[in-house]
Amino acid sequence: MDMALKQQLHQKQVQRLILAPALQQAIKLLPLTNLELIEIIDQELSENPLLEVKEESAENNEDLEKGAKDSSEPGAVEGPVDEESDLARALGLDGKDDDRDIQKYFQEYFDDGFRTYSQEKKEAPVLENFISKSISLWDHLEWQANLTFSEDREKEIAQYVIGNINGDGYLMTTEDEIADTLDCEIDMVRSIREKIKTFDPVGTGSLSLEEVLIAQMEYLNIEDELLRTIITEHLHLLEKSDFAQLSKVLGVSLEDIKTRIDIIKGFNPTPGVKYSEEKTQYIVPDIIVRKEDGELTITINDEGLPHLRISNFYKKLMAQSSRDKTEAYPFLKDRLKKAFWFMRSLDQRNQTIFKVAKYIVDAQTDFIEKGLEFIKPLTLMELAEEIGVHESTVGRVVSNKYIMTPRGVFPLKYFFHKSLTGDYGEEISSLRVKERLKKMVENEDNKNPLSDIEIEQQLAKENFKIARRTVAKYRKQLRIEPSHIRKRKYWMEEST
Repeated sequence: MDMALKQQLHQKQVQRLILAPALQQAIKLLPLTNLELIEIIDQELSENPLLEVKEESAENNEDLEKGAKDSSEPGAVEGPVDEESDLARALGLDGKDDDRDIQKYFQEYFDDGFRTYSQEKKEAPVLENFISKSISLWDHLEWQANLTFSEDREKEIAQYVIGNINGDGYLMTTEDEIADTLDCEIDMVRSIREKIKTFDPVGTGSLSLEEVLIAQMEYLNIEDELLRTIITEHLHLLEKSDFAQLSKVLGVSLEDIKTRIDIIKGFNPTPGVKYSEEKTQYIVPDIIVRKEDGELTITINDEGLPHLRISNFYKKLMAQSSRDKTEAYPFLKDRLKKAFWFMRSLDQRNQTIFKVAKYIVDAQTDFIEKGLEFIKPLTLMELAEEIGVHESTVGRVVSNKYIMTPRGVFPLKYFFHKSLTGDYGEEISSLRVKERLKKMVENEDNKNPLSDIEIEQQLAKENFKIARRTVAKYRKQLRIEPSHIRKRKYWMEEST
């Protein structure tokens, strides 16, 4: 039986969700912060000649409102100009083109309710405000290595060692692996690494916490055998705060142990962090909530965002190119459509953010005015159903956004957390439970710290019904140590 390959055509209907480019653009703008949005606007301005930044001046406002033209301007049209009708003809909306949706966007642009963006005139930056980039850990170590090692082979090994040090200052490979890779004696690698450990910051290039602490101890010329023994043999007891066992094993008093622990606290377990390139991130709130005349007002922070408009010059050029049937008309028409979509997407972004912010403020008014004890549980789904959008849309809005309130600056995600049910069926925020747990531990009897079971029982008496494992989870999230560790630390402090 012969089998032949044949090409055949088949038709079938398939339902598929396809996002139009304009919708993709609107979705893309939602999760952006103001600083990120400025970059997108600048990019759009550079790619679309029909968009321009409106300067805040009376002259520009008058031009926009009256559509006045300068007869000496290139591309100007003789006679009276009706911008709306000219543009409609230029877009083919006089019955010659079926692209009716553009007329809708055009009308939205000239609608008084269309919200644009304002921009302050920025002063030129002062050159004295610029500072040089801070030196990295690896650059700092290589600089010291070039001053320390003179032989090319030593420099090669030193550079390899430095290149394998992580941001905390620890060597991420072994001496054996370095020796095998560079085909050199392991004693040579060890000797060079020992010298690197004396570089600033001291202890960099160590393989373990023990090495870091010993390197810093030797650098400070601390001759203390008991301290050395604690570091080299009993760090696991220190980690568990088992001071009694440590005292018993070493045969010394708790006071001697306390003295050595105070010295260890002065060491730096992560020396590389000193030269970390991480900088302080300053938060620019996207939403500002103020209390005026006893009421909370919401403002979308658009400081620094450009105020966009369609270029008058290109509007007139487009009208002229439509009449003259030039090749520029299709290009200008496409760019005008994209400009309207972009401006509409910006406006839609602000409207969605405002709706989300208003719902949060209305729901959390008691928290803003009275404090954490009055915060209410809130979920993305609940908010999405209330304002009539999809849950994923709300998720994009709250991403990387901050709100400034009279109580402080919070990420929008701060207000979304699950609820617990009280004895009388009311919903209680998990944040409120965590705050109560934190205060209970702060006010506990240090001689007899509260266990997780005791915390669970006390919370239950206060109408906070949660399981013991939930208490343990919340305690870990608050970075509160277990009761036996807290008791040991207090006992150690009291004994000295």
